[in-house]
Amino acid sequence: MLHADETTVQVLREPGKTAVSNSYMWLYRTSGDTKRQIVLFEYQPSRSSTHPQQFLKGFRGFLHTDGYAAYHTLPEVTVVGCWVHMRRKFEDALKAIPDSERAVSSASDAVRRIGLLFHLEEQWESLTPEERYKLRLEKSKPLAEAFFGWLQTLTVLPKTAMGKAVHYALEQSEWLMNVYLDGRTELSNNRSENAVRPFALGRKNWLFCNTVKGAISSSVVYSIVETAKANGLLPFEYMKFLLETVPSTSVGELDALLPWGEAIPEKCRMPLTKESA
Repeated sequence: MLHADETTVQVLREPGKTAVSNSYMWLYRTSGDTKRQIVLFEYQPSRSSTHPQQFLKGFRGFLHTDGYAAYHTLPEVTVVGCWVHMRRKFEDALKAIPDSERAVSSASDAVRRIGLLFHLEEQWESLTPEERYKLRLEKSKPLAEAFFGWLQTLTVLPKTAMGKAVHYALEQSEWLMNVYLDGRTELSNNRSENAVRPFALGRKNWLFCNTVKGAISSSVVYSIVETAKANGLLPFEYMKFLLETVPSTSVGELDALLPWGEAIPEKCRMPLTKESA
């Protein structure tokens, strides 16, 4: 079970492209049910569906994504849509409505209905996937089905913010409802968005990569850092440890240096908080 996302990156010296054109940093990461968390960035010159097709070749299972159609073409993959991404469309529609009319608007009702699903998920967070699956079918799925049925009854102008939100939700309903196929799936693709955010924030400071080689190097560094964080390691200490240790480590011993490896010193681990202790 995986999550995926992608964001733009500008590469100044890229063969066949102008300096101002967009390239992309694709992100793939394991889901919350995985003991050993892995976050991988992959640089590619475009947003073509051929890139996830190649990267995920041979993968069979669930893939959490936003509504980007490129993910819907993957063979042997069941795409799970992001309810948070969809909810934002209705929140945007809500902002376009005068304050005096918001509380009784269809946009407000849509946000409330979606919020009920997330409220249930919070209550079931500590349950086993099997228990969560059964409760979803009993209590959550009927609410989701009623939500899409209700959307079909609305009369909205297609070019308004609300019209666009309704169209998007109905268009994505097939993949949004796939969350009910397994108790391990999640209502949102927040794991990917949270993992790709550090790259997006960094991009605001360094602005671009000079060459393709530099973009690929960035993907490697971000993969190491975000995987370290996902496994409870301090990125700086872990990177320092790798730089000091890898040169004198044989190929057969490299597995011990992975974030969950037995060779990781205690100084690389994040201190326990009251919540995690």
